[in-house]
Amino acid sequence: HESLVFLQEEGLENSWARHHKNHLALRAGLEAMGLNFIVPEKERLPQLNAISIPDGVDEAAVRNIPLNDYQLEIGAGLGAMAGKVWRIGLMGHASNTRNILLCLAALDDALGRVNAPINRGVAVDAAHRSLAG
Repeated sequence: HESLVFLQEEGLENSWARHHKNHLALRAGLEAMGLNFIVPEKERLPQLNAISIPDGVDEAAVRNIPLNDYQLEIGAGLGAMAGKVWRIGLMGHASNTRNILLCLAALDDALGRVNAPINRGVAVDAAHRSLAG
């Protein structure tokens, strides 16, 4: 019920626009790191973001760092996608700038700790530029 109250106050079109803007910021940060989405851009939902795990990376070890150090859960792949993708949700009230920046910083930290082949230290700035533009 409370979620519907928030939606009514914000307005449906404004909610869609917020989710889209936040998805673009998350996308900018992830792509700046060198991570790729598994769904073609025209088929993506802003609320559900599935990204490929870099080769040679222990996906569970990486997901544990944000969970333990940042209290942020990044979802594992399910079914045929288990071990191949991470799922990042931007849904409802949780789709906000603070959560996007926290997620990008935590993922950058976690991937850096396991020496993943990514571009370090660029994700948050890329998201800021996207949000400003």
